[in-house]
Amino acid sequence: MRLAFREALLAFRRTPLMSMLGITTIAFSLFAFGLFGLVALNIREALRLVEDRVEVRAFLVDGTSEEAIAAALGDVAAFPEVREVGYVSPDSALARSREELAEFRDVFDASVLPGSLEIRLREGFRDPVTVQALADRIATYPFIDDVRFGQEWVAKLYRVRTLSVLAGTGLGIVFALVAVLIIGSTIRMAVLARAREIEIMRLVGATNAFVRMPFLIEGVLKGALGGALAVGLTWLTHTGVSRALFETVFFTPAQASLGVLAGALLGFFGSLVSVGRHLRAVWKDA
Repeated sequence: MRLAFREALLAFRRTPLMSMLGITTIAFSLFAFGLFGLVALNIREALRLVEDRVEVRAFLVDGTSEEAIAAALGDVAAFPEVREVGYVSPDSALARSREELAEFRDVFDASVLPGSLEIRLREGFRDPVTVQALADRIATYPFIDDVRFGQEWVAKLYRVRTLSVLAGTGLGIVFALVAVLIIGSTIRMAVLARAREIEIMRLVGATNAFVRMPFLIEGVLKGALGGALAVGLTWLTHTGVSRALFETVFFTPAQASLGVLAGALLGFFGSLVSVGRHLRAVWKDA
């Protein structure tokens, strides 16, 4: 292993231009993948913020006692899908309506705004089926007059989230395959450039594993360096967009580290495929 690692480092020294070209090529292929990941991350964050506004509002029958309201608050708060629940009195509803719709403030009257329970849901319980089931359950209370949660809006939001996940997964796989192909191409050039060296190694009795190992290590190193460079370029893009256009979120340190690890893994598998194929060609032609 030590000898294979030394051979991989010597390959960098012998062909610095080709090595830098390979790292740069890998970096830009992973940079495109990183940009896609950054866009997907910000879309998911935007959807999460919108989903956080999903709530169920249960309007109370006029004259509902404080004891019944308190009991309902305790019951609903114990539901596993409920994050928080609160009571909005008619006076509070009136003040809120006049603040949010100032142009219609003279239209609102306390007598037409009933008290209500406002229920916010936990993350993971905001799909249309779960929200509808919760609304139906709350509607069984005898002092509940009506339950609303924007059914069509919740359904559309859920469809957008589902489509974004499917599209993100599909495009992510495509970008990963492109990165593997590019990494494989760079390793292929290294194999072809060292065909004579490989032939000499074969003549002196080197095994296939011994010949492959330096190329695999080289692929891992190039992939990791390209991944690190791609993370840096993605961070610069994030910073520029945040300053010039709008605020965006960036990967966590763990996610950025996974990006470097992904580059190393892509380098390994790209090298494994390319070396296996082209070494067979070298053995055949020798």
